[in-house]
Amino acid sequence: MDFTVSSSADIGLVGQETEVTAKARRRQFTAEYKRKVLAEAEACTKPGEIGALLRREGLYSSHLVEWRRARDSGALAGLAPKKRGPPAKVPHPLERKVAELERENARLQRRAERAEGLVELQKNVSELLGIQLPKPDEEK
Repeated sequence: MDFTVSSSADIGLVGQETEVTAKARRRQFTAEYKRKVLAEAEACTKPGEIGALLRREGLYSSHLVEWRRARDSGALAGLAPKKRGPPAKVPHPLERKVAELERENARLQRRAERAEGLVELQKNVSELLGIQLPKPDEEK
């Protein structure tokens, strides 16, 4: 038994390589492309012409519906691509300064607590050694 393996050239798939990306990306259409497709769709008069246009361009009828609605509501601005997701929060100019000051305050509090601990340690050592430390009101 002799088996032959047919190549893609034998099947008729010459030049039809598909590129698969690592992460799927949403298609984005320029306003000019949308305008061109809408003009072509409006020029279609015979039955089936719009379907052929959509197949040729790889579009769905919902694209035409959305693009017409956008065009009618705001001309050029309506056809421009929209950013997805919530609007970016613009930070208040003082927020960075407040955060920096809070970090500095926390650092200084840790330093003050460490200094108080050292003073307490000195008091304990002086009591053990029998050294009299001056009272806080007696200091100069």
